[in-house]
Amino acid sequence: MIPGGGQPDMQQLLQQAQKMQQDLATAQEELARAEVDGQAGGGLVKATVTGSGELRALVIDPKAVDPEDTETLADLVVAAVQAANENAQALQQEKLGPLAPGLGGGGSIPGLPF
Repeated sequence: MIPGGGQPDMQQLLQQAQKMQQDLATAQEELARAEVDGQAGGGLVKATVTGSGELRALVIDPKAVDPEDTETLADLVVAAVQAANENAQALQQEKLGPLAPGLGGGGSIPGLPF
């Protein structure tokens, strides 16, 4: 509520909205640059993704490679990428979560994971 029952100051609301938009853009840029890792098989397969979920690197220990069992290797790759993406989502929540209340709360912004 506005003290004294007056109308909201539109200029102030506009400035707050612009600041929130700048904060969101900054957080998204930080996420795009940040890298997080995930691993599987006790570290035999490691995946690196950006904070926005883009796969950047995949490292496979030679011990994980068995020409007779490529299915296990594929499972380890999938698990490592999933772990990295879970870490990226946690980073997204950390960076973007504080901005959510000012943007209308959780789940109300299309394309954002919160």
